[in-house]
Amino acid sequence: MKSILASVKPFVLSVSLIVAVAALLLALDNSGKKAASGLPRVALVQHASQVVLDEAVAGIVRGLANQGYVDGKTVSLKFYNAQGDLPTANDIAKQVTSGSTELIITTSTVSMQSVANANRKTKVHHVFGTVTNSASAGIGVSATDSLDHPPYLTGMNSLMPVDRVIKLARELNPGLRRLGLVWHSSEANSQIYTAHARVACKELGIELLEADAENSSAVSMAAKSLVSRNVDAFIITGDVVVLVAADAVIAAARADHIPVFTLIPPTVRKGALFDLGANYNVLGYEVGLLAGRVLAGTDPATVPIINRVPEKLAFNLTALKGLRGNWRIPPELLARADVYIDESGEHAKGGALVSPAASAPAASAAASTASR
Repeated sequence: MKSILASVKPFVLSVSLIVAVAALLLALDNSGKKAASGLPRVALVQHASQVVLDEAVAGIVRGLANQGYVDGKTVSLKFYNAQGDLPTANDIAKQVTSGSTELIITTSTVSMQSVANANRKTKVHHVFGTVTNSASAGIGVSATDSLDHPPYLTGMNSLMPVDRVIKLARELNPGLRRLGLVWHSSEANSQIYTAHARVACKELGIELLEADAENSSAVSMAAKSLVSRNVDAFIITGDVVVLVAADAVIAAARADHIPVFTLIPPTVRKGALFDLGANYNVLGYEVGLLAGRVLAGTDPATVPIINRVPEKLAFNLTALKGLRGNWRIPPELLARADVYIDESGEHAKGGALVSPAASAPAASAAASTASR
């Protein structure tokens, strides 16, 4: 019996030692909020791999660098992407609010909501961006007082006026009468934009036909159902579910020779006729500047939540080809564009060629297409 106890005792001691060391390491990790290098830890969370969010993240990184926070040198940045999956988003939120992160930066309403809900107890500093309206997201932000928000949270809204986008479509085609909208009815962003679209269409005498898509896989079927109802065009708003599957909406529309326009540049690269919305790289940059200020010691409680839409207008002249209905882009509108695409490639404001098309004719088709 003594020999058995003698052999068990060292084992128990070793297990106890391992547990104690593990607990000590965890405590040190959580209490310091520093990476192994001693740099402050920042988590950058996005909900899906989507061009707008990717551009915003790139802008955030630039903004942080402008404030002196460069990954691996003066800050330890860790990137998280839920790939559009809500349970994954919630798991990420729990992880980044566990106490080992000094600052969390989120892009999209879903990321903001998941982190804000998980952060109610730990209260890690949180800066958000690429959000339509934080006041309607159920995270404690006031709709009337820009300083009435959780003291550890601040950020920027980017609500684009839907009526301006629909009015521009009517300007391109005065005969626009029936507009199709695919949206996810459970997404906070989409609820706001859909409500605004209903009001704008009513004022303009346009019939808004809607189809709900509960996930990106359902977007194609929803778009085809609206095509069968004879819509004249599609609008895509700030709905992440639909944006991830924007190609499916554009494909369904193109098969019936009808255009798509959006609030989210640069969807023209996928074949949309025009985008009128925020420049998300610039917006992300501004969010990064704000995040840098918070890292430097600015109290989030003192920072008002504002609406920022650094505007970007983009046209795709090649999308005009074969459309039914009287769609045209007047030269004066084309001159206002920040970006336009023709058969020779993509052009920045002033006509500079940004990237040539894969197989482009020698002459630009911009002038002849715009004058149709």
